[in-house]
Formats: sequence, C-alpha cells, structure tokens
Amino acid sequence: MIVTSALRLAAAGSAAMLLVLSAPVTGAATPPRPPAAAPLLAPGSATEPTPPARRFVDPARLDRPGTQVQPLAGAPAVPSPSALSWVVADADTGEVLAARAAHRRLPPASTLKTLFALTALPQHEASERHTVAAEELTGIGEGSSLVGVKEGYTYRVSDLWNGVFLSSGNDAVHVLASMSGGWESMARQMQEKARSLGALDTHVVSPDGYDAPGQVSSAYDLAVFGRAGVRDPEFTRYCSTAYADFPAGSWSYGIANTNRLLTGADGVGRYPGLIGVKNGYTSNAGNTLVAAARRGDRTLVVSVMNPQSGGGLAVYEEARELLDWGFEAAGRVRPVGSLLPPTSPEARAETEAAGAADARAVSVRGGAGAPAAGPARAGAVEETGGPSVALPLSLVGSACAAALVLWAWRRRVPRT
Repeated sequence: MIVTSALRLAAAGSAAMLLVLSAPVTGAATPPRPPAAAPLLAPGSATEPTPPARRFVDPARLDRPGTQVQPLAGAPAVPSPSALSWVVADADTGEVLAARAAHRRLPPASTLKTLFALTALPQHEASERHTVAAEELTGIGEGSSLVGVKEGYTYRVSDLWNGVFLSSGNDAVHVLASMSGGWESMARQMQEKARSLGALDTHVVSPDGYDAPGQVSSAYDLAVFGRAGVRDPEFTRYCSTAYADFPAGSWSYGIANTNRLLTGADGVGRYPGLIGVKNGYTSNAGNTLVAAARRGDRTLVVSVMNPQSGGGLAVYEEARELLDWGFEAAGRVRPVGSLLPPTSPEARAETEAAGAADARAVSVRGGAGAPAAGPARAGAVEETGGPSVALPLSLVGSACAAALVLWAWRRRVPRT
C-alpha cells in the first residue's frame, strides 16, 4: 500500500509538472513552426525551384586575365573591344556586369578630371566669383587643352567647371585647384578621395590628368569615379551639358563638349540617354572615356582605356557597344565584381576569407550548389522549434526517485 501510495504521489506530481510546463506562458513569444518540407523533385523537373543566387562575388575575378563575364540563359554575346582595359557596371547597384583587365594600371589622361571634380566640387558654390591671378596659370603642361581662362578676368565657379567638363580645360583645373588649397594639396586630396571610394589603382601626380611619371588609374577606378559622379546632381549637370557660353570680359563665346557620344560631332552618332561623363587623350594614354547612360529605370557606366585599333574615334564606338550590351544583358548575367567600397579593411578581409571558405566548400562537394552551412556568426541567435522534452522527463524521474526514498524511509520508522 505504501508503495502504491508513493507511486500514485509520484505520478500525480509528474502529471502536475507536465501540465505546468505545457501551459502557455503569458507574454512569451511562441517560436515559429518550421515550414513543411517541400516535396523532393527529380533533377531537371519543370517545377524544380531555382537555387538562390550566391551573395558573395569573388573580387579576385577582376584580377584574372581575359574577359570576365558570367552569362545566364539568353544572355547576349559580350563584345570584344580592342581597348586594353574596360568595365561595364550598373551605376545603381555597383555590380560589374563584365570587364577585361579591370585593374590594369594605365595612364588615364583627362578622365582623371572625374576624380578632380568629385574632390573639388563640394568646396565652392557655383555662384562664387573669382578673379584669376597670374600665378594660378603657371605650370600648365605643353599642348594642354584649354578653355581660354585669362589673368585678371573674373569668372563664376560654374563657368570654370564648364571649362573643365566641356573643353577639358587644364587652365580651369589649375585655377580651381589653386582656390582649393593649391596644386600639390589637390593631388593629395584626390588621392585620399580615391582611397575613400575603394579605388586603389589610382596614383595622382597631376590633377588635370596631364601625363606625369607614375600617374596611373584603371578601368575599374574610372568606373568607380563615374558612378560616384552620376549620383551627384551637380556633377551630372556639368558632365551632361553639351554646349555653354564661356565669358571673356565684356563678351562670351560658345564652347562644346568634346564627348562625341553627347554631341554627335565628327560623325559619331549621339547615344540615346547619355549622361556624360568624360573623355580624354594624351599621346601616352591614348584615348580614354568614362560614359554613363540611362534607359528606363537602369543606369549603366562604362570605362574604356586605350583602344588598339579603329583610330581616334574608336573609343566612342567601343563604349557604345558596351552600353548596348549592358542594357540587353540586364538580368541575364551574374555580376563578376562590385564598384562598392568595403566598409573597412577588416570587412574586406572578412569578405575575402568568407569567399575563400565558400569556394573550398564547393570544391569539396565536387560542384556548384548552395553554400554549406558554416559556424554561427558571433552574436547570432540560433532559432529552435520549442522547449526540449528532456526537461519534463528529467523532472518525472526526479519525482519517482523522491517517492522511492520516502517509501524506504517510512519502512525504517517503527510503527506505534
């Protein structure tokens, strides 16, 4: 009887424990149930779900030789420009759609003025007026393109920027650089700006892009500068201006943008939706171009450095081919890189390490597929389906053990 009573007591206590544990707690969030498993489908089935796109883009792809592109079904064939280096990218997302020798360091010529504008534009209001001093026009390289800035004349800052963007005037660059800290200071400022944008191939010696020993950039960096520029309304206003009047004291004269894709000059057809950005030429750099165009809700930026065939206007036709391809290939290629800067050196190292680990995991599995599950990130919370049944069972066992101890003790106590 005592054993039976004890067992009844243990059973009742265990049942009470289970009722307490199973009752919902007021205010506590109920963990979501895991979704029902999808039925398995045979490979190649028409209803087989498309695997999620890989979120990591290997930055080392843009260092590889040859044309880099990852076409999907229905993608158009990528062009084969003669340029030593080129990039096609989405200006909104920063995704690089295709590239060739993207990080090859080459002389940029006047396309470096894109970086100059990104650096100096914020320092002065467009309506500010400035009288040019003689020393501000010293040191201009022989054979430089000029807009016609004169000593003693007073110009609005907007006039000087028109001279930079339309006529590629090195005289206007010298004056604006003098107004912004001086020539050497401007070179340092531009270098810092490039690094802040993640453009690591560029070395600035002459802010106007004039050939100088050691001065280099890359198609990747120029695309970075172009993307940053077209996201700035003031920059965009200047680089998309086809014609303007330039003051000359009591009168003015017309200047035209030297970007033929914008004006249609010299037999080069105007490109529909072209925004700009900047062309350049020196005997050392050859022809260079950063161009951006908008079609519908998509904006592309391309950079082309030193075409090897087709004459002096080939840079425009090769940029046209790349823009046409980019718009047609939208949604039909996977990105091969990104123009977005890493948030920090640590973030870049972490991203590269994650990509290497991902690639190793794919290699071990013997093919492509969804990335293998890795260790939980620091600070991540693992979600579970609900409380474990181990706790109620352990309590039941403890209750039974306690009942047996009570029964044994009562047997040792003498009855009166």
